[in-house]
Amino acid sequence: MKAGVPLRSALRVATAATVALAVIYVVVVVGILTLVSGRLLNEADGRLDEQLLRSPSAGTSTALPGGLGDADDAPVYFWRVSSGNVVTSQSPGAPGLPPQLLARGGRFPRTVTVSHSSFRFDAVASSDGSRLFAAESLAEAGHVRSLLIASALVVSPVLFAGVFVSAFIIGRQASKPVEVASRRQREFTADASHELRTPLTVIQAEVGLALAATRTADGYRDALQRVSDESQRLRRIVDDLLWLARFDAEPPPPQTELVDVATMAQVCADRFAPILVSRSVELEVDGSDRSTQIAAAPEWIDRLVGVLLDNAIRHARSPGWVMMAVDVSANEVTLTIADDGDGIPVAERGRLFDRFHRIDNATGQGAGLGLAIADAVVRTTHGRWTVDDSARGGASMSVSWPRPRHRGSSS
Repeated sequence: MKAGVPLRSALRVATAATVALAVIYVVVVVGILTLVSGRLLNEADGRLDEQLLRSPSAGTSTALPGGLGDADDAPVYFWRVSSGNVVTSQSPGAPGLPPQLLARGGRFPRTVTVSHSSFRFDAVASSDGSRLFAAESLAEAGHVRSLLIASALVVSPVLFAGVFVSAFIIGRQASKPVEVASRRQREFTADASHELRTPLTVIQAEVGLALAATRTADGYRDALQRVSDESQRLRRIVDDLLWLARFDAEPPPPQTELVDVATMAQVCADRFAPILVSRSVELEVDGSDRSTQIAAAPEWIDRLVGVLLDNAIRHARSPGWVMMAVDVSANEVTLTIADDGDGIPVAERGRLFDRFHRIDNATGQGAGLGLAIADAVVRTTHGRWTVDDSARGGASMSVSWPRPRHRGSSS
C-alpha cells in the first residue's frame, strides 16, 4: 500500500502537467492559426489592390487579360458593375458576383462564400459611376490552415504522451524522498510512542502493585527503585527527543570556538570511570602530542564523545576492552572509539544513524537515539564518519574533522 502513495502523487503531477501543456498547446496553435490566417488575408488583399491598380480604366469594357500576377498566385477574377448595377464578367470562368456585394457603401475587402468556396473581394469605383470588382479564391489559405490543424492533431498525441510519461517519471523520482521522509516520520512517531509507553507502563504497574497489597519497607524500597530507574530512562528519552527536535528546527548554531578533541576525550573518560569499573571494561586512551583542535561548539563535541564512549562500553564484553584514540594528520583531526563486542554487521551500517534503529540482537537498553544525535553533531560540525571493525573483532567508529586554518595552529 505504501508504494501506491508516490504512484498516485506521480499520476496527479503527470496529469496536471499534461493538462497545463494541453491548454498552452491549444492557445499556441490557435495563435499560430490566427497569425497565419491574417497573414494570408493580408497577402490576398495586397494582390487584389495591385491587380485593381493595374487594371484598365473603368470606362473601358475590354476584358481584363489573365496573368496579372505571379504564376503561382491564385487566379484573380474581375467583374464590372455599371452605375445601374449591371454586372459584366471580365474574366473567363469567373463565378457569379454575389448580389450582396452590389449595395453601395459596403466595406471592402471582405470575405464572401460563393458556391461553397470562400473568396476575398475588393472593389474600386470609377469616375463614370461604375465599379470594378476583383476576387481571389481563399482555397489555398484554407488548405494551409487545414495542414496546420492536421499537423497539430498529429503531433499533439505524441507530445502529450511524452510529457505525461516524462512528468510521471519525474514525479515518481520527486515523490520518493517525500515518501521516504513521510515513512520515516511515521516510523519515528510509532517508535517514540513505543519507547515512551514502555517505562510508563512499568511505572504504572509497579505503583499499582505497591498500592494493591501491604509490603515491607524493603518491598516498597525495591518498588520505588524500579520506578526511579524507569523514570530516569523516560527522562533520558525525553531529553534526547527534545534535543533532536531543537536540531530539526534548525536554530542558529551555538557559538563555535577552538575545541581540543583530546582534552574532551580525556574529560569524558574520567566521567565514565565508575561505569567502566562496574562493567569490568578496560579503557585505553591514546592521545596526540600535536594540536587536536577543531572549530566546533564544546557542548556538542562533549555530547558526541559521550554517546560514542557509552555505546562502546555497553556493547563491549565483560570483562572487556574499549579504546579511544585521537590522531592528527596534515589536514584532519580524527577521533576513534573501538570495542571488543560483536561489531556492526555490514548490512546494518546503512541505517546505523536512523532514529530508534537498533541492531538485531544488540545488547544494551538504549532507545536508539544516541547515534542519531551523534550523527547530527558530526554533520553540523562538518565531520566525516568511518565505520569499520576493530582490531579485536568489535566495532570501530571514527569521526574526522578538518583542521582549522589559523595563525595559532601548530603542526
